[in-house]
Amino acid sequence: MIARMTRFSLSAALLALGCGGTGGEGTDESALSGTVEVDGSSTVFPITEAVAEEFQRLHPDTRVTVGVSGTGGGFKRFCAGETDISDASRPITDSEVESCRQAGVGYTELRVAWDGLSVVVNPANDFADCLTVDELKGIWEPGSQVNNWSQVRQGFPDERLILYGPGTDSGTFDYFTEAIVGEEDASRPDYTPSEDDNVLVQGVEGDPNALGYFGFAYYEQNVDRLKLLGIDGGTGCIQPSVETIESGEYAPLSRPLFIYVSDGGMAKPQVRRFVEFYLQEGAPLVREVGYIALRPDQYETELAKIAGAGAAATGAPAGTEPVEAAPDTTGAE
Repeated sequence: MIARMTRFSLSAALLALGCGGTGGEGTDESALSGTVEVDGSSTVFPITEAVAEEFQRLHPDTRVTVGVSGTGGGFKRFCAGETDISDASRPITDSEVESCRQAGVGYTELRVAWDGLSVVVNPANDFADCLTVDELKGIWEPGSQVNNWSQVRQGFPDERLILYGPGTDSGTFDYFTEAIVGEEDASRPDYTPSEDDNVLVQGVEGDPNALGYFGFAYYEQNVDRLKLLGIDGGTGCIQPSVETIESGEYAPLSRPLFIYVSDGGMAKPQVRRFVEFYLQEGAPLVREVGYIALRPDQYETELAKIAGAGAAATGAPAGTEPVEAAPDTTGAE
């Protein structure tokens, strides 16, 4: 596992970068002020919260608020024009695109990290080490009558199966159901749901017969309280790790994570600078909170989207250079 920087040392490093001028040439960083409104995915929340803390250290007159209403709940607020940025653990859906269009909310989609969904059981479970995608589908598909571990696989004990998972507003729920069941939002309803992944961790930890799923970061933060299962997607049993998620070997439960920035938000100097900071300096924070950072060239690709969005948001003609050009981060970790 990649060694994690402490928050203190990371803050010092970012402060040094800020003092050296991470903003565009001629920008008065010390004068930056105003609010940045963010809501959405509980999975992306730890990344955005960490970035927000460091950004506000550099810009104490700014205020970044980060809500956790789930990916779906976040898009409802975003498409209603209530937030500048929406955290999302899945791409925006066609119906959400239409909601934003009808409300006149334009936006830019930005990848910020990689994640792998983790399937976990209670540490007292001494018989399950790996489940196949077909077994998971049999457990979670609509109409499933699998209520006992003995029904999952021959040889498993005659013990009641208790399920925990994200709520229906969660992008993790959407992604898991599509990847495992084969249809987004298709799931049995008789499980304990929560938009708060910490509630799911506590539920699985407290029940020896439990099985649940959530983002990899929440497993890493609770490794002593849970047992991680491998998943066999047809090529053998693979556990999620930095290496298997980044390579795509952990299939089909590896996924990108996103933020969506409204055109109206991008027109605000404090929002635009926050998003640039997120992509320029956020990679160490991504890893610190348990996710997998994009490659430097991938962050460059996302930064290039901001240049185009900046022109659109300010009403400048297409192809106009933005006021703040993104600095070269080639080779950044």
